[in-house]
Amino acid sequence: MRTTIPPAGSDGPEARFGARVAQRLSAGTQDLPYDIAERLRAGREQAVARRKLVQPLVAPAEASVGRDGSMTLGSGWWTRIGSAVPLVLLAAGLIAISVFQDDNRASEVAEVDAAILTGDLPPAAYTDPGFAQFLKSDNGLAH
Repeated sequence: MRTTIPPAGSDGPEARFGARVAQRLSAGTQDLPYDIAERLRAGREQAVARRKLVQPLVAPAEASVGRDGSMTLGSGWWTRIGSAVPLVLLAAGLIAISVFQDDNRASEVAEVDAAILTGDLPPAAYTDPGFAQFLKSDNGLAH
């Protein structure tokens, strides 16, 4: 006993593929025992009863051609706001990154200044040209 499955909505490629798969699955059921074949048939019938028919949703789109020959979808201030929002978010993100980096730089400079002012050497030693040579030499690097 073969069960035929009607196409879901149209005779498109999905329906043809589904029909081929169902035909291939049904081809081997003659060799199965009766109780297994009946359970498979019942499962197929339940699956067909539960399937959802897919209805493509089509929304009307408004298109207009401007004076310069460019085509735009929709019209009005909603479209303009929608196209400006990403630019505003990008600018806000760049400003936030800049502020964050400035704060990090200021805290790094403050740490260096605090280390210099609380160190053993006087601040004038850091500006001495010989001090840089002293640090590069082996004596300055060994603690």
